[in-house]
Amino acid sequence: MNIRVDKTIHCEGLSCPMPVVRTKKAIEELAPGQVLEVVATDRGSLADLKGWAQRVGHQYLGVKEEGGKFHHYIRRASAEEEKPETLFPHTASNEELAQKLAAGEAVKVLDVREPAEYAFGHIPGAINIPLGELEERLAELDPNETYFVICRTGNRSDLACQLLAEKGFARVKNVLPGMSKWEGPVETRV
Repeated sequence: MNIRVDKTIHCEGLSCPMPVVRTKKAIEELAPGQVLEVVATDRGSLADLKGWAQRVGHQYLGVKEEGGKFHHYIRRASAEEEKPETLFPHTASNEELAQKLAAGEAVKVLDVREPAEYAFGHIPGAINIPLGELEERLAELDPNETYFVICRTGNRSDLACQLLAEKGFARVKNVLPGMSKWEGPVETRV
């Protein structure tokens, strides 16, 4: 399969949010209808780039995996198709979540990072459902519960919160800045 590509950017070795950050900048340099190829090694890029593209109106054409690299293809939208990027309005700080956990509150923490990220350090008791699997695994969650959604930097969890809200979850909060700055208890599973 030959895919006409107008520009390629390399994001190998970078983790969230850097592939999305570089993609945002690169796609602005393309004309509407042109195709950007993003080469990444972070498995989280599968959900991150697709979710970001859909959120801002660009067409996520697909991905192919070759030799441990993900080749994402995104077509730039026209000015009429582009949407302003919106952030989920309900957030909680790392400190707010840590205080609730320390006080023994029955808090549900949903960690939407990839399983390997989760295994090397997560909040004790956190449920792990990677963003890329969230929609198909919604039945595992109770829409009447309050969820504190966390990822490494708050970008992936923002997308997860937006998805959950669209699916009827009224009490979700994006935890910022996320696990990259988490100073509370952590457990590992390696």
